[in-house]
Amino acid sequence: MGRAGRGRGLRVAGWILGVVGVAAAVGAGLVLRDGYTTAVEAGPAMEPTYTPGDRLFLEKLAAADGGDVRRGDVVAFRMPDAEGGEAVGGSGSWAGSGLQRVVGVGGDRVAFDGTKLTVNGTPVRESYVKGGDPGRGGERYDVKVPPGRVFLLGDNRANSLDSRYFTSEQSGTVSLGAVSARVLDSAAAPVALGVGSLTGVVLGLGGAGCLVAGYVLRGRRTESAWR
Repeated sequence: MGRAGRGRGLRVAGWILGVVGVAAAVGAGLVLRDGYTTAVEAGPAMEPTYTPGDRLFLEKLAAADGGDVRRGDVVAFRMPDAEGGEAVGGSGSWAGSGLQRVVGVGGDRVAFDGTKLTVNGTPVRESYVKGGDPGRGGERYDVKVPPGRVFLLGDNRANSLDSRYFTSEQSGTVSLGAVSARVLDSAAAPVALGVGSLTGVVLGLGGAGCLVAGYVLRGRRTESAWR
């Protein structure tokens, strides 16, 4: 074995581990940063599904991905302030942000007759509603959701400021552009990405260690050759 051959295997392994590790750490980290976020439920509107203080994992949604929002999704939305333009229907009367459930999407007919909620004429089984109460005070509504918008309700119907109270403005709906994220049923995806990023860091450090060891061995071989 020549002078340069001592430790060559370690150096090759070090470069491979380093490149793979950096790629994994950076790639998984970027996907995690750009695709997911967390939030803490602050109010009672989504009880009993989520209670104040619950930390939730959310998948970020760009405005262009609004078509991916589905009925039943719990979404995070942000509305401009009263001076900043559109709120629910354009007057700024529903300024704020929060988590609510998508009941209807563009083209749906959402109706409540005082006892049951229907979407396109089909009763919705709402096992998630707090106390089984589908609405406070028996208020009735029958609206058509405009394209590119969603009809939102809180699971705690007795304590939720939602689409029911603004049906005279764009049927009480929220623009998909105001929907920023969707609550995940499971944290598996972001956790897996986090583990992948951490594994990449470990591989990168292992690769660096192999490189150091490989060059140290080569240096020792060179030193012994001159004695």
